[in-house]
Amino acid sequence: MRKSISGLLLLLVLTASSFVVYMKNAPETVRHVVVFRYKEEAKPAEIKQVTDSFRALQDHIPGIVSFEYGINNSPEGKDQGFSHVYLMTFESAEARDAYLPHPEHKKFGQMLGELNILEDVFVVDYHPLD
Repeated sequence: MRKSISGLLLLLVLTASSFVVYMKNAPETVRHVVVFRYKEEAKPAEIKQVTDSFRALQDHIPGIVSFEYGINNSPEGKDQGFSHVYLMTFESAEARDAYLPHPEHKKFGQMLGELNILEDVFVVDYHPLD
């Protein structure tokens, strides 16, 4: 039993390592960084709704390889009030381009507008060079 668990763990580690190597070496991948500055009156439940809806896009839109989310914790004080960071990885620029007008992405944008809790947003896309 112990050998099978060790073997399974080794397989999981190798699979994860292969994914990391693939992501680093996939020249076509595009990182899509979206950073939100929420209004002061934004409620935690509303921010959670946005985050959950953003994350769910990967279940409905082809070409999204991964989704990450975090809250700024930099001690530098240079965030200009932007606090919530969302990082999506697309398999290619074409996948990213198809995501932008996708009906599910548009529904997400409509929900953001209806909630009216965003003060500002900025987006940066890039191909990883290393």
